[in-house]
Amino acid sequence: MKQKRERYAKLFMNSVTLIGWMLILFSFVKLEHPGEPVVLALLFIFLLVSEYYPMPVWRGHTAITFPVVYVLFLLYGFSYTALAYAGAVLIVNFLHRRPLRTVLFNPAQLVLSFYGASAMLPFVESILEKLALEPIFQGILSYFFLLAMYVIINNLIVDLVLLIRPQPYSFQFWKQKSLTELNSAAISLVYGITLYVVGSQNRGEIDVFAYFFFFSPLVGISLLSATIARLKREKNRLKLLFSITSELNQMLPSQDWLSALKGSFNELIGAEASILWIKKEGDWELSFKDGRTQSECGLLTDAFAEFEGMRRPVIYNDRRKDGGAAASCFEEDVKAFVYSPLVIENETIGMFIVARSRTKSFEDHDVQSIATLSNQLAVIIKTRMLFTEKEKRIVLEERNRIARDIHDGVAQTLAGAVMKLETAGKKFSKNPEETRKLVDESVLGLRESLKEVRESIYALRPYPTQKATLAEAILRKIEAVQKEYGQTIQFEIRGKEQELSPMVEKVLFDTFQESLHNAIKHSQATKVEVLLSYQSEHILLKIKDDGKGFSLFQAMLKARNQPHFGILQMNDAAEKINASLQIDSKEGSGTEVSITVPRMGIEGESKHDQAHASG
Repeated sequence: MKQKRERYAKLFMNSVTLIGWMLILFSFVKLEHPGEPVVLALLFIFLLVSEYYPMPVWRGHTAITFPVVYVLFLLYGFSYTALAYAGAVLIVNFLHRRPLRTVLFNPAQLVLSFYGASAMLPFVESILEKLALEPIFQGILSYFFLLAMYVIINNLIVDLVLLIRPQPYSFQFWKQKSLTELNSAAISLVYGITLYVVGSQNRGEIDVFAYFFFFSPLVGISLLSATIARLKREKNRLKLLFSITSELNQMLPSQDWLSALKGSFNELIGAEASILWIKKEGDWELSFKDGRTQSECGLLTDAFAEFEGMRRPVIYNDRRKDGGAAASCFEEDVKAFVYSPLVIENETIGMFIVARSRTKSFEDHDVQSIATLSNQLAVIIKTRMLFTEKEKRIVLEERNRIARDIHDGVAQTLAGAVMKLETAGKKFSKNPEETRKLVDESVLGLRESLKEVRESIYALRPYPTQKATLAEAILRKIEAVQKEYGQTIQFEIRGKEQELSPMVEKVLFDTFQESLHNAIKHSQATKVEVLLSYQSEHILLKIKDDGKGFSLFQAMLKARNQPHFGILQMNDAAEKINASLQIDSKEGSGTEVSITVPRMGIEGESKHDQAHASG
């Protein structure tokens, strides 16, 4: 059905193009020598400039060319008007590098619309002559009728094309297009009225200078406003690009780190489809796709080999000629592609592909924006890889530490107990007292070993933050403490909760747990306040109590000889995640522990990955 509608749309466009160009060629045959060629050339230049620099109007841009076309029609007739209008539109379409079908359709459509309107003009003029109106009013009404019929016919042709096409043509889009055209018609009407008012007051000869001074404000305003609008668009583009890259940096990267791309990238580049592949540990994975893409997208090894060989963006302007290695991942009516590799240290670690339905629709500034975003994505992905490697190294070091503890502690104790029991067995009949002593020593050692084994098992169990979010783990711990001690503990969460890396969650929870333990067991606090704040640049965890406080200097001296997770261990753990730990306390005035983690690197793996990393 979609292909059928696409064929009908092409057939209609080709019919309009054929009829329009036949009319243009017929006009060329009927040409006569123009009376004032300099005026004709001047009006053509004005027409060309107005078409190339469309004037921004409410909710859109439009070329205010109708007053110039109308004067051409009055002075030189339809033939010169058709050729000048078609020539100007054709040149502008070529300069904008639009597809050939569009290049040929636009001039034909506009000329055909003007011809339809001008063909009905004699009938209206005959009615106006019978009314015996003043020449100025008669001219204004003729101009108004010609303008109205031109706008109606022109929009009718465009609406038919958009309705026949398989792509959705919403009422909202039609409304916006119609408002833009009405704005253009209103400006053209005001200028046409001004033309007749000024013309009725002019008693001298209307020469080339008169036309120049009359139309130069219109062309000047179009040129100036188009330039201002282009600068605003570029400013908005840079602002949006900065917003996207800043958001991606802040989300470095959580499980949904590509959500920022979905929300803003289409607005930035006007893309209708986009796909991102990322190379992870030698394998290419489809990480993101949005817009008009196929539900299934499987590429061969040769395609990924082609990706790895790219170092610069590559443009494919027409899918029918060549759409690149991943064209099959997009819908069939998507025609133009930009392949932008994600390159770090001369290595391609990803491929970002952006697509549009119109051929030759990507311009240089589009490619620059895509390349800039690709470079930002490459940096983010590489940074995420470094954080993942750091976390794996920390997990490995923790496992090695537990293994050393078991080897140096439990294993040695068990070996000693076995040797003592063997000796006791040999001396049992000869020296019962010494045998009993050896057995008692062995039992004591085995009990110590059992305690160490239990501690090692506890250390290897899934951490509270691996089975729930950080906030949920803190809340469960608070509920358990309140149930056991009946303590008043207030817990507040600010900002939108976000997924964090396993290491960050562990350090934050350990800091909370140790601070809460100190407040209840040592500070004799009656009230504890816990704050978890997700802020724009960092995450803050604060634990405040109203206990008796302590001397920080004395506590640090004591912590050097304590194996548990004390102040020094809290500080070392904070340094591992680039966080800052602050402890404010003095005897008799309570304690406040704050740990601040910067955005860079706080997000990370999914819960599945966390379990895998710890197991």
